[in-house]
Amino acid sequence: MRIWLIAVGTRMPDWVETAYRDYAARLPHECRLELVEIPPAQRGKNSDLARAKQQEGEKILKALPRDAMIVALDEHGRQHTSVEWSAALKDWMQSGRDTCLLIGGPDGHAPEVLARAEQKWALSKLTLPHALVRVFVAEQLFRAWSLLANHPYHRA
Repeated sequence: MRIWLIAVGTRMPDWVETAYRDYAARLPHECRLELVEIPPAQRGKNSDLARAKQQEGEKILKALPRDAMIVALDEHGRQHTSVEWSAALKDWMQSGRDTCLLIGGPDGHAPEVLARAEQKWALSKLTLPHALVRVFVAEQLFRAWSLLANHPYHRA
């Protein structure tokens, strides 16, 4: 099974790349994490934000692997504990399907992306920078796997 992290945004700071790669590399082959970057739509002083979101949404939908389980990361989604992430990871691994976690652009997901998602998850009640979300997701997936594997990383 592969976990796809499909994220709007390119050219992340070095610290984001380093931290993301570190956590992604810790995951075992049976649940490897792969990043797909979607270029953000152009935004300017008088931009049509709905159009920008729609353009990003079209690119996200084109990037989805066939038959994958889709989870949109969205501020209005359900929040999960680390233990619940672990249970979800177990279900994903047993399903035989790839899973896609979607990070939208600065204005969120297009309605078509949210409609396509099977689940909507919120990472926090806080507003997080999109670059940090990549690191957060990779770390939580490693933590979820560590719980399943009885690895000492998660100490709660």
